[in-house]
Amino acid sequence: MKKYYYDLHIHSCLSPCGDDDSTPNNIAGMGELNGLDIMALTDHNTCKNCPAFFEATKRHNILAIAGMELTTSEDIHMVCLFPDLKSAMAFNEEVEKRIFKIPNRTDIFGNQLICDGEDNIIGNEEYLLSYATDISLEDAPRLVESFGGICYPAHIDRESNGVIAVLGVFPKDEGFYCAEVHNADKLNLFADKSGLDISKLIVSSDAHYLWDIKEKGEFFLMQEIPENCDNAGEYVIRFLKEQL
Repeated sequence: MKKYYYDLHIHSCLSPCGDDDSTPNNIAGMGELNGLDIMALTDHNTCKNCPAFFEATKRHNILAIAGMELTTSEDIHMVCLFPDLKSAMAFNEEVEKRIFKIPNRTDIFGNQLICDGEDNIIGNEEYLLSYATDISLEDAPRLVESFGGICYPAHIDRESNGVIAVLGVFPKDEGFYCAEVHNADKLNLFADKSGLDISKLIVSSDAHYLWDIKEKGEFFLMQEIPENCDNAGEYVIRFLKEQL
């Protein structure tokens, strides 16, 4: 067993609210500086910067997970993690069919930059990625699991797009294995509010700027993951489902 320091909720320059300096290589470099072992890239409703992120993390001794912050039809944010890059990109294709197509206004929402593995800009997403999809909170976990992934509510301690703030209660019948809090100081409070054991609450940064990325703190004690493997997500998903 080994301690793995993690941050499983990070946005790149592809998210409309993400800083343009939050390129895949810069994110991976900041994670290495902060002493992290595992990082998940979770842009709003897209995985298109995950291939570049996987390439970058190999240069910075970080285990990468391909993810997404999905916006449900109820405007609730969900962290989705996938076992490997192929599964994530297949889910990305599904979400592209189901997001409401609203042109992005870069003067209001910012750029949505797609990078290659060297941080060269190779595209700019046309439609606003932070808008809702037609995927409901009820359907999201099963849909994500059909692609081999796991899905759980993001930042339940926040008013904006948090499941408790939107619904008034934590949905206990959806079968979530865990949930995320943004502020570690609120773990006990939101364990009570969600009805989840505190061990099932994951602390992640929801970083939109490089300086928001977590420093070495919370960790998973789990089976050792091979170095430079491309399926670290498979190990973490199994841990979240079976060990927490």
